[in-house]
Amino acid sequence: MKRQFNLTATSPTLPELTFRGMFLGMLITVIFTASNVYLGLKVGLTFSSSIPAAVISMAILRMFKNSNILENNMVQTQASAAGTLSAIIFILPGLLMLGYWQGFPFWQTLLLCACGGSLGVLFTIPLRRAMVVNSDLPYPEGRAAAEILKVGSEIRREEAAGEDTSKKETGMKDIVLGTGMAGIFSFCANGLHIASSEFSHWIQIGKAVTQLPMGFSMALLGAGYLIGIASGIAILTGTLLAWVIFVPYLTSVISPAEGQSAAAFA
Repeated sequence: MKRQFNLTATSPTLPELTFRGMFLGMLITVIFTASNVYLGLKVGLTFSSSIPAAVISMAILRMFKNSNILENNMVQTQASAAGTLSAIIFILPGLLMLGYWQGFPFWQTLLLCACGGSLGVLFTIPLRRAMVVNSDLPYPEGRAAAEILKVGSEIRREEAAGEDTSKKETGMKDIVLGTGMAGIFSFCANGLHIASSEFSHWIQIGKAVTQLPMGFSMALLGAGYLIGIASGIAILTGTLLAWVIFVPYLTSVISPAEGQSAAAFA
C-alpha cells in the first residue's frame, strides 16, 4: 500500500491560496509562456517551467515570514501551465498552413485557447487517479520540483529557528546570472550589432546545394540544458538528415524556378 503524506492534515493552519501567491504565479506564467512561445516558434521546441518556477517562487517568498511550502507549490503549479499553454503554437500555425485561417482573429483565438485550457483542466480530474495516484511512473520532473520545495521549506524552518542559512544555495543566483548574461549577449548582437548570433555558408556541388549553419543562442543553450543530451542528439540528428541528405538530394533532382537563386531554392 502506498503511503501519502498530507501536509494540510498535519498543518491545517498553513495558508495556501493567497493573493501574493496567485499574483506571483500569474506573473511567472506570463513571462514563461511568452518565452516558450517565442522559443517554440523559432526552433520548434518548448521547455517545462516547473523547476525554475519552483526556484524563483522559493527565493521570492522567502522574503515573507509567513510563507510556506503549500504556497510555493501553488506558484510553481501555476507556472507549470506555461509549457502546456504554449503548445498552442503548434495548432494555430497549422490552421494557417491548412488554409482555414488567413490571420489571427483575436477573440476567436482567445476563445479557442480558453476552451482548450478548460478542457485540459477538466480532464486532469478523472485522469489524476489513473495516471498519478495509481501509477508507478517515476515523474522525475515532479519529484525534482518537490525536492526543491522541500529544501526551501527546510531553509525557512532553520531561519525561523535563528540558524545561519547564508551558505545554503537556492539556485536563484544562477537564474539571475544566466538571465543577465543572456540579456547582455542579446543586446550586443541585436542592439549594438557588435556580435553575431548566427553565421551560415552555402555550399554547391554540381546541382546539389546545402547550407552549413553556425549559430549561438543563449536561449537554445538554456533549452538544451533543460531538455537533456538525448533530446539534443535527436535534434542534431534531424538537422543532419535535413541539410546533409535531403536538401542536397532534392536540390539535385528538382529544378529551381526561373530566376530563383540557389540559396532561396534550397
